[in-house]
Amino acid sequence: MTQIPSTSHGSPDHDPPAPSHADVGHDDYALTRVPEAARYSWWSVAVQRFGQMSALSQFLLGAALGFGMDFWNAILAITLGSVILEVVAIATGLIGQREGLSTSMLTRWTGFGRHGSSLIALVIALSLTGWFGVQSAVAATALTKFVPSVPVWAWSLIVGAGVTAIVVYGFKSMAWTAYLTVPAFLLLAGWSIVSELSKHPLGALTTSEPAGPVLSLATGTTLVAGGFIVGMVITPDMTRFNRRPSDVVKQTVIGVTIGEYLVAVTGVLLAHALRTSDIIEIVTSTSGFIGAIIVVAGTIKMNDWNLYSASLGVVNFIETVFNRSTNRATVSIAVGALGSLLAAAGILDHFADFLVLLGVAIPPVAGIMVAEYYVVRRWRAELSASSPGLPSSEPTWVPATLVVWLLASLGGKFLPWGIGSLNALVLSVLLYVLAGKLGLVRGTGVHHRSS
Repeated sequence: MTQIPSTSHGSPDHDPPAPSHADVGHDDYALTRVPEAARYSWWSVAVQRFGQMSALSQFLLGAALGFGMDFWNAILAITLGSVILEVVAIATGLIGQREGLSTSMLTRWTGFGRHGSSLIALVIALSLTGWFGVQSAVAATALTKFVPSVPVWAWSLIVGAGVTAIVVYGFKSMAWTAYLTVPAFLLLAGWSIVSELSKHPLGALTTSEPAGPVLSLATGTTLVAGGFIVGMVITPDMTRFNRRPSDVVKQTVIGVTIGEYLVAVTGVLLAHALRTSDIIEIVTSTSGFIGAIIVVAGTIKMNDWNLYSASLGVVNFIETVFNRSTNRATVSIAVGALGSLLAAAGILDHFADFLVLLGVAIPPVAGIMVAEYYVVRRWRAELSASSPGLPSSEPTWVPATLVVWLLASLGGKFLPWGIGSLNALVLSVLLYVLAGKLGLVRGTGVHHRSS
């Protein structure tokens, strides 16, 4: 691909103008490649990636680790989980940058076929809708502490509606949101955290015993990797807007490394200081009403990407199953309403189990994509040669892929040793490459795209 030199400094004013047709602009190339002229500067994408990784959910993860692990074991779990996340994000992100396609579209030619990709799109969309509910519930709980006359379920709907309004207008609107909320979150959270931690000797926090039931290193690492593994698998949704491969690497290393350690480690320390894993209690007890603002800012700057990628998956699912093109903005409204209802119904109560499940079920999707695109390459030439359009055909099903996905997920769940999420990821790569070597990776049926 010919790369367009970047001359901007990352401000949305310097980024490519929105397409003239409103539906196209809001649709954000949901079923097509992002053209080179519509790519963004590195900074515009990197701020959003950092915003994801330094979000409130990472405080929640850090607090969960600190509640069940001593400081140094928690640090090791964060390190191992972060390495998994970085490897997956860079490998999948480079595919998205090169091909300009979303994850749900890429899977059609990276091992899953047309109907397999619709299944993946649905699974990821459901997962992200759940995350949307989790984040909305966190913000709602914080806001209820200061406006108790409005119940949690009502705040959940209000927060969800606000984030949905941002996502309806697509990538450019989300870039502006990140420019506003990321600094606000970091400044306010930093002031709050320093104020609280200054009351406790750092040495005492790093040597104190956890207040809750003990978590093993494997479980802690799975929580870290599972906590953002869906975000890493859907990295192409973001990196398709990048101009260069180096942009993908830079934003991933900065976002994951600094974001994870800055926020998750702080969550560990706060859990040891306050002897609780309740993220709302941790934040609001340190800074009062400012804590509520921190929670809301932390929710918005990550939750928009949960909803955005979920909408892309649903658009792909509808196009595949019902052969209908649906506007992404319209889908965002429907998915946002569903996620808000989940938040109102109390999905936050099942947060830890949700993370562990994602930690073993989603990594094989990335492993199969990477194994197909870089090693087996059954459809690689066809996909790359069709740019700037799409291949004229796609396999309907790839049975071997579904078997690999199932076996890798089961291995991640039930193998008695190692780290579940990493086991699932490695198994998916090895099994898919083996299936490719044995000639088992082939489609059953071909779907020809209309011109």
